[in-house]
Amino acid sequence: MELGAAHWIYLAGMAVIIGVMIARKNIVIPAVAATFLTAWAYTGDLVSGFRSVFGASLTAAAELFNIFLIIALVTALLGALKSLGADRRMVEPFRVVMRNGHTAFWVMAAVTYVISLFFWPTPAVPLIGAILLPAAIRAGLPPLQSALAMAIAGQGMALSSDYVMQVAPGLSATAAGVEASVVADRAMVLSLITGGVALVLVYVMNRKHILRPSMTHLQAWEALSTSAAGTVQETGAQNGVPQPAGSSVPVAHTAAGPVEMTAAGATVAVAPAPQDGGPGHGGPPGEGAGAGRSRAFAVIVPLVLLAVVGYMLLGKFTGLVPETVGSDAAALVGGVVALLLLAASITKDARGSLEACAEHVVDGLVFSMKAMGIVLPIAGFFFIGNGDFAGRIMGLEEGAEAPSFLFELVSAAQGAIPSNAFFMAFALLVIGMITGLDGSGFSGLPLTGSLSGALGPAAGVDPATLAAVGQMGAIWAGGGVLIAWSSLIAVAGFARVSVLDLARKAFLPVMLGLLASTLVAVLIF
Repeated sequence: MELGAAHWIYLAGMAVIIGVMIARKNIVIPAVAATFLTAWAYTGDLVSGFRSVFGASLTAAAELFNIFLIIALVTALLGALKSLGADRRMVEPFRVVMRNGHTAFWVMAAVTYVISLFFWPTPAVPLIGAILLPAAIRAGLPPLQSALAMAIAGQGMALSSDYVMQVAPGLSATAAGVEASVVADRAMVLSLITGGVALVLVYVMNRKHILRPSMTHLQAWEALSTSAAGTVQETGAQNGVPQPAGSSVPVAHTAAGPVEMTAAGATVAVAPAPQDGGPGHGGPPGEGAGAGRSRAFAVIVPLVLLAVVGYMLLGKFTGLVPETVGSDAAALVGGVVALLLLAASITKDARGSLEACAEHVVDGLVFSMKAMGIVLPIAGFFFIGNGDFAGRIMGLEEGAEAPSFLFELVSAAQGAIPSNAFFMAFALLVIGMITGLDGSGFSGLPLTGSLSGALGPAAGVDPATLAAVGQMGAIWAGGGVLIAWSSLIAVAGFARVSVLDLARKAFLPVMLGLLASTLVAVLIF
């Protein structure tokens, strides 16, 4: 196959983007520049090059808007739950089962996983840090082991599968040209294997450090030297969301835990645990005016969301209900979340619910754009390498054959690429981890997805499997487990431990987990 100048420019653009990721810098500028140069070289028209820069982001926005909307609605629901105090009540009952450090480790991991699966780790970390972390430390679980449980279960297992909100599978699948539901299913299995192996290894390797329950552990932890409102300088991302270099995460600590942090462009306030009976607070159950409503939604919301997941699983594995996949699954989750938001807003203040509900939605949309907006120009560059989108982006005449730059490059080099499933899977894992070196787990997904779609058929491997493997590498590395300049900083700040120590302790267990899950992906899928 004859390659033109546009093919080589596209290839050079990918190389530059990977190099910039390795240097831990933002890749928006090289992505936009490479899109412009590729389109200009292919069409030979400077004006078409300019139009393609806009067209690439517009096409990416059209394909990914359902992802933005689901993030916005879930964030809006969380805001409504915070106003009721129900968010804190949802995790409060788990404190009573932390009888010792051994049970505390697994309770921390389980609760962090569930909360992060439905709401992402952004709200899960401050919530768990303020309520369960002090209880776990009092039960004898050291702060470092507590932080490991939170990071592996939240930023690792939950975020890498993203099974409920399906932001990550949507990005991977769209770039790979496969069904998002298939990528989500395989990513869920791989994330459970990776996280299960990592958690077991962390527990076995550190169980000798677990102490007998004592209040002195908590007192010693609270006495750790911490500035009243220290600022942690961070270059990277929060929960897989790219952040500009030098962004900061303010953390103020009290005896009950952290007070405030800024994550992914949004402020997450975490007040000290209130005393029993405070009206409208999410502390221990009391007799305040809003306590009944708070308790009710603390039960209703988890049960309803679990019921939605149960319905989806029922359709997948039985014939009792229709199977709900892809955009239908996102629509189901989004619709249920929107109705829960409406109910929570009316319950909080029926008279002011119209304004309050609208404010929550606006806040959710703002957060969604801050969190994921940077992905659009990056995804646009990789979309121009896909024949399904290239014609639309470059404004080619209807009926004209659109180029597929990436596929054509792979086809031209097919003889030099080992057609081996194991080589291909581990190559995608490594590429995914490289894309996560900038501290972001999401910005590299269009790359790993595109490569999966192009390389999978050549190696006889399902592109959905390769996309899931690449997603594992990208998010476990950059989402906040292996990279110290990622959102792992937030976990370390809440636990008051060194982020470098936390990353070192997580490295070996997580890497062994990733190797195990990649082997399973090749052998089973």
